[in-house]
Amino acid sequence: MRTDTPKTIYLKDYKPYPFKVHSLDLLFDIQDGYTIVTATSTFERINPAAKDIFLNGEDMELLGIQIDGVEISDYSLTNTALRIPTPSDAFTLQITTKIEPEKNTRLEGLYMSGGNYCTQCEAEGFRRITYYPDRPDVLTVFTVRIEADKKFPVLLSNGNLIEKGILEDTSLRAIQSRSNLKSNLPHKETIASSASPPRNDSQKRHYAVYHDPFPKPCYLFALVAGDLTHIHDRFTTKSGKDVDLYIYVRPGDEDQCTHAMESLKKSMKWDEDVYGLEYELDMFNIVAVSDFNMGAMENTSLNIFNTALVLAAQETATDSDFMRVESVIAHEYFHNWSGNRVTCRDWFQLSLKEGLTVFRDQEFSADLNSRDVQRIDDVMLLRRLQFPEDAGPLAHPIRPDNYIEINNFYTMTVYEKGAEVIRMIRTIVGAENYRKGTDLYFSRHDGQAVTCDDWVKAIEDASGIDLTQFKLWYSQAGTPEVSFKGHYDENAKSYTVQMTQTTPPTPGQDDKKPLHIPVSIGLLSSDGADMIDAQLLHLTQKEQAFVIEGVDEPPIPSILRNFSAPVTLTSDLSNADLTFLMLHDSDGFNAWESGQQLYLRMLVHMINEDSKDVCPKFMESLGILIEKGFDDQTDKALLARTLSLPSIAFIGQKFEAIDPDAIHKARQAFLATIKRTHRKSLDKLYKSLTPEGGFAITPEAMGQRALRNTVIGILTATNGTGCAKLAKTHYDDAHNMTDRVAALSRLADNPNEQRDEAFDAFYQRFKDYPLVIDKYFSLQAGASNKNIIDSLNKLKEHPDFNIKNPNRIRSLYAAFAMNNPVAFHARDGSGYDFLTDAIIELNIINPQVAARLLTPLREWKRYTPDRQEKMQASLERILETENLSPDVFEIASKSLKG
Repeated sequence: MRTDTPKTIYLKDYKPYPFKVHSLDLLFDIQDGYTIVTATSTFERINPAAKDIFLNGEDMELLGIQIDGVEISDYSLTNTALRIPTPSDAFTLQITTKIEPEKNTRLEGLYMSGGNYCTQCEAEGFRRITYYPDRPDVLTVFTVRIEADKKFPVLLSNGNLIEKGILEDTSLRAIQSRSNLKSNLPHKETIASSASPPRNDSQKRHYAVYHDPFPKPCYLFALVAGDLTHIHDRFTTKSGKDVDLYIYVRPGDEDQCTHAMESLKKSMKWDEDVYGLEYELDMFNIVAVSDFNMGAMENTSLNIFNTALVLAAQETATDSDFMRVESVIAHEYFHNWSGNRVTCRDWFQLSLKEGLTVFRDQEFSADLNSRDVQRIDDVMLLRRLQFPEDAGPLAHPIRPDNYIEINNFYTMTVYEKGAEVIRMIRTIVGAENYRKGTDLYFSRHDGQAVTCDDWVKAIEDASGIDLTQFKLWYSQAGTPEVSFKGHYDENAKSYTVQMTQTTPPTPGQDDKKPLHIPVSIGLLSSDGADMIDAQLLHLTQKEQAFVIEGVDEPPIPSILRNFSAPVTLTSDLSNADLTFLMLHDSDGFNAWESGQQLYLRMLVHMINEDSKDVCPKFMESLGILIEKGFDDQTDKALLARTLSLPSIAFIGQKFEAIDPDAIHKARQAFLATIKRTHRKSLDKLYKSLTPEGGFAITPEAMGQRALRNTVIGILTATNGTGCAKLAKTHYDDAHNMTDRVAALSRLADNPNEQRDEAFDAFYQRFKDYPLVIDKYFSLQAGASNKNIIDSLNKLKEHPDFNIKNPNRIRSLYAAFAMNNPVAFHARDGSGYDFLTDAIIELNIINPQVAARLLTPLREWKRYTPDRQEKMQASLERILETENLSPDVFEIASKSLKG
């Protein structure tokens, strides 16, 4: 058990760094088993009161320090920091360290993945490479020299390649000369014993030198050294500059990179067209690695990606994989300006770059695909993961005011709710003023580390609109609750809207002020036509009334169109009103949303009354929707989502005490009723959607696959013998990964011969494709059956399972805990025990991943009392673990206190 409490960092304590770093030159001498790093930086004192220089650093050996070429021994060194007295107002500091990337299982700093060296420095990984002010507000110009054996032919870093060649002399003296080291460095015998012996011509080492002219913080530093292959393309910017584009992958994966390359070029073009932002370096590199804690990293000109977000081909990737690759490639490229050229002053401002960039990638995807479907998918993600976060013990504003471990604040709130806040700003000021504001923001702050206030000020200055009240979204946590009532006045031909807003208390914030909430509304006539242009109502008070004139008949209101604010909405709309909107609303999001609200009302009723009855009138409406599937003009991806029931997690938000078993039972009964009522139409629709011609990644083709797989999900929902046969035939006939995964997901819950045959065939066909084997694990981990824990323990012992690989961890443990709520929340606590054991094991191996696995345990107070007791016990067991990391401690302790 911990005997100390990790230090809490507070926004109110922020102070600028007292020195400016004008330049940083890095020499990496990569040897087998270790790497020597020489960092030479030029400092200038900007705060006269600062007498010492404070540098972050951990898990490395300090070999020597020089100031202005003279060795020093007057310094203070701890496990996490180096403090050096400064001799003058300006000086050159050189520090030499020894690190061991091959032993770095945390995957922070420089580490080895699949035999290749790579880095991950955000948020605080650079301090595991050398001693340096590891904070985002210290920007400098980097020059990097990498030296390595020629068995690592690819040497990459940020910026432009300015030199490369063969090292003729690899002796200690030559290495010291290249780094300006003197021979009397402390521990020089350590370096000497590590130096390579003389080599013949065939063993010569090589080097590459990169220079990034744009000042950046050290979290954006990147390095790759490995045996990789690549694909190459070019992009010509709007000013005529030719940029070389490279995607580097392990040999054999290059045929899965075409989609990523096309996505990159589309991203570059979109950013020029929509934001006027141009890329200004000579090259842009993407490297895909198999061991990565996150999805991808936007290091300047050298983006390092998880392979899952680069590799995509018909045989190996689902449509959702293709969409994620496109979206994340865009996201990391867009960071070139929103995060790199203009970065955040401190980590409390993280949403400044992430929320803005998520919004940018959402809009990019909406422009390239179905805008309605993109909005629906974004909102479903927000509701499934961010709303519970906002209602839980770790609720925090998009600009938090304190943290223990910054890695824990790469949250859905910072990213997804942060994007919704940017969307609301654009809605309030209008598209034209928003563009003026972004132009001003990027020109005003290029090369600076700034705050969320600086962002809002740029929008205000460009638009002339006061956003003072709106800024509360940055400091208040919680999901606002908006209630809506409408009244039609026949005599005045007007429609009065009455709305109220409240935000529930969250940890540390009991009293909430009214927010500025933009509510987009439309009015539909009895024939389904829009009676008015959509109007934007600015809800700024706790209670407010709005009068809409010139309404000739009692309307049906379409409220919160396009989900204009991240709130929960209650209204006085009847089931008949919602059904009408589901069938006729011109706003695609609200048509879908009306259906979801109807599903929710009926499912809640079924759960509360322990009933299997579904409203016959609603069943008739679903029949009308199913018939639309035969129309070539129908957006089939939108229809697929309309025919899909809300998730167990979202339904659970409607209850004080969540019982996943009861919710699952009601959902299955609902699906069985749909199948029984519309079996003939569903069979006919399924057959009509049989693919013809070749495979394509277009909105139309993906929509057709989505609808066909939604239909088969309904047809096989009852898990009978005929269901297994149909799903197995669907698998056998599949010519792409989307259909294969859809079939396997339906077979996974149904233990029988067809299931075993399909999974065995799937494994044998794709055993050499790690990302597909991730699917093999996750599909089985998500199965709802009585023997799931036995299956999970067998999978844990599978030869392809690796506890050190984040993708494989997520494919087993996260897939089970997040995608299998019935089994995870089993009343005997077996699901909690399985996850808890993994968290404790990973605490030492990879604390960042271990902390993220805690997500489903954070909401323990929302479940039935018997489940609460067992989840609480799991959290307490975790806190009793010896050598508990700050990452895990923060999440577990705050979850228990909440």
